[in-house]
Amino acid sequence: MAEPRDAIVDEHAADAAAALLKALAHPGRIRIIGELAEGDRCVHELVDALGIAQPTVSQHLQVLRAARLVSATRVGKEQRYELRDQHVRHIVDDALIHAAELD
Repeated sequence: MAEPRDAIVDEHAADAAAALLKALAHPGRIRIIGELAEGDRCVHELVDALGIAQPTVSQHLQVLRAARLVSATRVGKEQRYELRDQHVRHIVDDALIHAAELD
């Protein structure tokens, strides 16, 4: 179990954390984060790996980019998506482990 915090979480930090969790609050986005945790991908690679329609993958990526959880880099004609940092990977991994413990 985690150690108790020394200070109460301020309102701004709580709002930012809630926005992050809201951006992750869809199974498709959780799965996309899982794929991107393995390395950068373009949309068609995510579509092939996840079996999710291209427009849906693009919409999920838009949400994740707006939340600043993923970034995109143009390589030729493609956009390559990657996690901005590994914190989001740890959050998703912990959520998946916790969910499995509830079963």
